[in-house]
Amino acid sequence: MASFNKVILVGNLTRDPEVKYVTSGTAVTELGLAVNRTWFDKQQNQKREETTFVDVTLWARQAEVAGEYLSKGSSVLIEGRLQLDTWDDRETGKKRSKLRVVGESMTMLGGRGGGGGAPSRGPSNSGQQQSAPQQSGNDAVDSFYDSGSAGVSDSDVPF
Repeated sequence: MASFNKVILVGNLTRDPEVKYVTSGTAVTELGLAVNRTWFDKQQNQKREETTFVDVTLWARQAEVAGEYLSKGSSVLIEGRLQLDTWDDRETGKKRSKLRVVGESMTMLGGRGGGGGAPSRGPSNSGQQQSAPQQSGNDAVDSFYDSGSAGVSDSDVPF
């Protein structure tokens, strides 16, 4: 019988990522991710919420990008697979196990001002004045994306 192991999570980091390197020189980082679920409880007639905490492991360039651009509270989308870790408890000698997510793809959500930790995608304002009139709401976002590259080159994007 065929099997399938795929996890997609969107949540917020519970701590700052710390990048470490294994002996081969490959980067690895462990993320703590808080994933919220909300629903309406008809029996108690109120909105309910629960938070699930998930450990995520990122490897190689993904680990380095996470360490450089993410911080506690950052919103992130992780696609990966479940992995079962087993070990013997040093104190009790009993077998222990824990499910974790091995991240195969990471997408930073939000922006620097929004707690997302992702780099700003807009043009830099280093000494330049904006010639277009200020807009509000979704019109400002639409006009930015409609204007082409808006002075952002591929070398400005860190990944």
